[in-house]
Amino acid sequence: MTDWTDPETFRAALDRAGTREKGTYFESFVEGETIEHEPGLRLTRHAAERWTSQTLNHDPAYWRPDAARDRGFDEPPIHPDYLLAATMGPSVEALSEKGGYFLGRDDVTFPRDAVYAGTELRVESTVLATRPSGSRPNYGIVTWETRGVDVASGDLLCSYERTNMVPRRDPVEAGAEAREGTSSADRDDRSEDDAPDVPETLLAPDGEYFEAFAEAMDAAADRPDAAVAYRHDRGRTMDAVTVTELPLATLNTARQHHDAASMRDSPSGEIVAYGDVTRSTALGHARSDEATCREVSATAERFHDFVTIGDTIYGFTRVLAADGDPGPPHVGEVTFEHVAFDQDRRPVYSGRRTAQIERRDGR
Repeated sequence: MTDWTDPETFRAALDRAGTREKGTYFESFVEGETIEHEPGLRLTRHAAERWTSQTLNHDPAYWRPDAARDRGFDEPPIHPDYLLAATMGPSVEALSEKGGYFLGRDDVTFPRDAVYAGTELRVESTVLATRPSGSRPNYGIVTWETRGVDVASGDLLCSYERTNMVPRRDPVEAGAEAREGTSSADRDDRSEDDAPDVPETLLAPDGEYFEAFAEAMDAAADRPDAAVAYRHDRGRTMDAVTVTELPLATLNTARQHHDAASMRDSPSGEIVAYGDVTRSTALGHARSDEATCREVSATAERFHDFVTIGDTIYGFTRVLAADGDPGPPHVGEVTFEHVAFDQDRRPVYSGRRTAQIERRDGR
């Protein structure tokens, strides 16, 4: 009888055994194809609170029933950051588990004002575009639209477009095209002699309500070399919970978040944080300085460098617009550009976000 656990016998068996692979190669994606992702998540208060507590999103409306009712919710809803991560997580096995840089995400929307605990989520993706990579012959580039749907009602709860590099089954010769996207491997080649194009005066809002943002934008408009931009005070050091446990809890099976042995020979050399953890942490810092009422949308999200255990994530915000006209009278709409950066002042995430911000007088 063969002793399969004898070390030499087992090594010989491993050398001869094929691997039943997970994930999908670039060549298998067909434009227009819709992919149903299984399983989906049942959204729970516990999971949402774990996500929001670990990423410093402490808005009481998502924790306390009284604060939720004051905001117009029936009960504390599921936080949109967790909803977004829970929509993306189940899609990873079919779309991007093979690896490859996450180049960006656009058109993030939350069509329903509130999603409550107990909602069962179904996730599907449609292949929007495929193209070869001009810079990396071992990869192609794929863009998907992914949708999170309420199983019971069929209502759309979250959607976005995502673009990734995806490994090819059969590499092709490198072309002469320009480099694509923004990632840890796509660095700015600016000359050291080029001066940064930053306004001389950066103003910060004097408060958390909509009027403070509008007043700061008016003040900047009256000065030829000013902008509304500011840093946030808190930092969050990435640990095993944020890097490994949170993505696995959203069914994100990408090996780069939990398989240290596989990542030893990767460009990062170790496991890395889920982009949505980095994003949510940066937005948590920003929301601590806002009277945020509801999230509206996000776009132009890019991930610029690796985040690993031990890195500390900080936040920087630029205000792009403050509009008092749309939506309910007790809020105004503010559009931000957020940048997450680490202890070495390297940008690791950036994106534009629009949110409803409460007015001072509530009217």
